[in-house]
Amino acid sequence: MLGARVTLAMALAAMLSACALAPGQHMSTPPTLPATTADNGDVTSDMQIPVKQIDLALVREIRADQKNDTKVQSQLNLFAKPAGYKLGSGDVLQITVWDHPELAAAVGQPAQNTKTSDAAPGFVVNSEGNIQFPYIDKPIRAAGKRAEEVQREIYTELSKVFVKPQVTVRVASFRASQVYVDGDVRAPGAQTINDIPMTLTEAVSRAGGFAPTADQSRVTITRNGTAYPVNVAQMMKQGKNPADIMLQPGDMLHVDARDDNTVYVMGEVMKPQAVSPLRDGTLTLGEALTQAGQINPETSDAKQLFVLRQATGDAPVIYHLDARSPVSMLLANQFDLQSKDVVYVDNSGLVRANRVLNLLLPAINAGLTGAIVTK
Repeated sequence: MLGARVTLAMALAAMLSACALAPGQHMSTPPTLPATTADNGDVTSDMQIPVKQIDLALVREIRADQKNDTKVQSQLNLFAKPAGYKLGSGDVLQITVWDHPELAAAVGQPAQNTKTSDAAPGFVVNSEGNIQFPYIDKPIRAAGKRAEEVQREIYTELSKVFVKPQVTVRVASFRASQVYVDGDVRAPGAQTINDIPMTLTEAVSRAGGFAPTADQSRVTITRNGTAYPVNVAQMMKQGKNPADIMLQPGDMLHVDARDDNTVYVMGEVMKPQAVSPLRDGTLTLGEALTQAGQINPETSDAKQLFVLRQATGDAPVIYHLDARSPVSMLLANQFDLQSKDVVYVDNSGLVRANRVLNLLLPAINAGLTGAIVTK
């Protein structure tokens, strides 16, 4: 009998302290980071994580910061005017001197190409950037020049042998320069630079366009060891043409996938899940909750909705929204989430108490059964 009384007392104490001892996830406000030990052995005291209320002023502040980021992006050294194609080592030139078929035969045209990678017949710009042409004693510098410049130089040299020679120079095969496109495009790979300006849109188009799962807000151009982020979707919204961004030989263009920048919706929602941003890379708090089936009205504490974000510093930042009012969802629809944000909806005190009891009831029943058997 004494054992039964002890068991009942323990159950009563657990019920009274259910909220404090609730199992599972629960958000304390304001939370703190645990104490850490520095390299020199000093113990750093607990640091309180700042909690910011989501209101109209905060939304305006965040959007102002996004505009500043766009201004910085517009100052990147990526914008340039299209220029004529300049020859390079490996390019093949077709040089024709009209009414002089012996010069055409001097090219030594090979048989029909059997591979797409084979060079077209013509004069190849060698590794030193020069070409050699009959009746011209010295090598002609071609690298770094346009085809019409080489044409004028050949005309000048042949005029010493022929009377007003008619010379035509064109590029038969572009092989000197490439850019590399990878990531979430339909046909990633190397793209050869030719006489069509290699803009950002041209490179993506040659790679088959953006894949359906591409995040058009996260495009990165790597040039000379420096990565330049480009938000293509935002540029188009602001009336800026991505075709104004010129790629250079050796550039690498990478397109992120939306699945790489998910947001995690957890807690008391109908369908906790990882939510991917839209194709333009945007995702608001309201859209994330909608994809998660909205807040669970039976188990949630709607006034305790949090967004956890890892800021640029060491400490994260937590945003809080009281979602009990329908007006609060207007704010949720204007609050933009970032990659790897965690949206958490806390549970109610009653739910936490019920979960404690669900854990304790098996032990209570076992204790009562044992007391009865003993008696």
